[in-house]
Amino acid sequence: MGSFVSQPLEPVKGVAPPEVASSANPAPVIAPGAPTSPAEAPLFNNCWSCRVLSGSGLIGAGGYVYWAARKPMKLGYPPGPGTIAQMVFGISIACWGVVILSDPKGKAFRAG
Repeated sequence: MGSFVSQPLEPVKGVAPPEVASSANPAPVIAPGAPTSPAEAPLFNNCWSCRVLSGSGLIGAGGYVYWAARKPMKLGYPPGPGTIAQMVFGISIACWGVVILSDPKGKAFRAG
C-alpha cells in the first residue's frame, strides 16, 4: 500500500553495450517501419479516400468552431479577443482541410 513516493527507490542498473560483430563490415541498422528501398513508397501517401475523409472532416470542424464563435455576435454581443482568436482558429482548421484535399503530403515541392 502507499504511493511510489513513500517507497524507497531501486538502484538503476546500467545497460551493457551490445557486443560488436567480428566482421569488418557490420550490417546497416534499419529503423523499424522505414521503407527499405526508394522504390517502396509509404502505404498512405496517396490515398484519395483518406484525404477526402480527413480534409472534409477538418473543413467541417473549422466551420463548427467558426460558427460557434459567431453565434454570440449575431445576438449583439461585441466580439472580444477570445472570440476573434476562436474565429481565426476555426478558419485555420478549415484551411488545413482545404490543403489536405488539394495538395497531399509528398506532392508539393518548392521550385527554384
